Amino acid sequence: MKNKALTITLIIVVCLTLVGIIGLILALQLKGDVGAKEPNIDEIIEASVDVPEITTNLSGNKFIRISLKIQTDNKKAAEELAKRDFQVNNLVIQELSEMTVKDLEGKVGKKAFEDSIKSQLDPLMQEGEIEKVYIVSYIIQ
Repeated sequence: MKNKALTITLIIVVCLTLVGIIGLILALQLKGDVGAKEPNIDEIIEASVDVPEITTNLSGNKFIRISLKIQTDNKKAAEELAKRDFQVNNLVIQELSEMTVKDLEGKVGKKAFEDSIKSQLDPLMQEGEIEKVYIVSYIIQ
């Protein structure tokens, strides 16, 4: 009888300890997720690079004049991207030369262009990565 009570007590203590450990692990993970906050606007601007207006031909007889802002994940990456301005311009011109006015129509067309530029620039980066490409202005004539 004494042995059975000791066994039950031991099992209860072990179960409570396991529940406590699991609770602690979950609390620490939730705290870690809260610490990974989104950057504020000042941090975004600091990690972004303006691509000055580019005028080039689209596929067909139309011209586009476009300006971009490219957001990186940190300030060092933005500094690297600014040095790669000639590569950025080259990629943008090449991509646009294959596109038609119809390809750039609507939200879907613009998003596809932004995603394409992001995916082509990311492999070039050594100090960080591209977070987002924004079309700041564009005119098609």
